[in-house]
Amino acid sequence: MDAELVFKALADSTRRLLLDRLFVRDGQTQTELAEGIELTRFGVMKHLGVLIDAGLITTRKQGRYTLHFLNPVPIQQIHDRWIGKYTARSASALVELKQQLEDES
Repeated sequence: MDAELVFKALADSTRRLLLDRLFVRDGQTQTELAEGIELTRFGVMKHLGVLIDAGLITTRKQGRYTLHFLNPVPIQQIHDRWIGKYTARSASALVELKQQLEDES
């Protein structure tokens, strides 16, 4: 995983919207994903390319259509590397506080 490509891909609100749409319903065509987005077909294709390059979307040909699928692995890796380690300390402090409060009651 190239973290720079993932961060760059996630930095754009249109790309995050595309990922959200795939989270709701995986396996959509470019046309389905573009519905309601104020971009040209080429613009949507460019955003999908960035997401594919970052490994956040995979594709599969089905007849004459290309279906797009969410790949959550890079996001999980970002979470584990950049978010999880910073929240672990806070979470353990909350668990300790909860235990102390329960012991006092």
